[in-house]
Amino acid sequence: MDSSRLTGRELLTQVARPTVPTKPWRLIDRAPVPNQPEVMELVQRDQEFVLRVGGRDLMSSREHGSEDALADLACDRLGVSSRARVLIGGLGMGFTLAATLRRLAPDARVVVAEFVAAVVAWNRGVLGELAAAPLDDPRVSVHEGDVAELIRAQPAAWHAILLDVDNGPTGLTQSANDWLYSAQGLAAAFRALRPGGVLGVWSAGADAAFTRRMTQAGFDVTTEDVRSRGARGGRRHVVWIGTRPAPTAQNRRT
Repeated sequence: MDSSRLTGRELLTQVARPTVPTKPWRLIDRAPVPNQPEVMELVQRDQEFVLRVGGRDLMSSREHGSEDALADLACDRLGVSSRARVLIGGLGMGFTLAATLRRLAPDARVVVAEFVAAVVAWNRGVLGELAAAPLDDPRVSVHEGDVAELIRAQPAAWHAILLDVDNGPTGLTQSANDWLYSAQGLAAAFRALRPGGVLGVWSAGADAAFTRRMTQAGFDVTTEDVRSRGARGGRRHVVWIGTRPAPTAQNRRT
């Protein structure tokens, strides 16, 4: 705006408005991403923590509404009241894990796979209280490695598989993550689920081609628009919920 057109009151307001300096981010720790040149950093400013990869923000402790939604939407579809076995790919800051545990019975078992060992250590330390220390829950065990290893390991092993890995179908931290979202990866996830089981996938954005791949893999698919701050709004993210159809009575007879 041309300052010559401002009134005296407007000029006074502009001069009087203080400039609040932005506090710098403080580096808490950094760790290499296995098999990649990028480095993951944990930084903090006031009460907010952020995970960064290659200098790009991957996750913030102030915006986990869509991670909560991934767990809630999958559990809504699951319908298993006891002895559920759930596999979560990606620990992050623990919010998806915590939301899953809130929905499961005391006899459930949850395995969370995290490829970056430092993320597990951070969740047992400085990040633990953000999501009420879900790794301390006796229903939880941790696999420090690739979630693909567990998906491939055993057919019909899981009632639900939740993937909060990378940025969704387009990998950010690891090109190897692309396999999870490929036709081969989705076929493996389909086999790893029990009939009626649920695959939930978080993404930073929509991807029509990925929806088609899920359908072609045999899943009954719905796509849900979710917000990074939950009911408070925030950025738009996407959650896919795919169900492995249970065999019908006619199919069981044939």
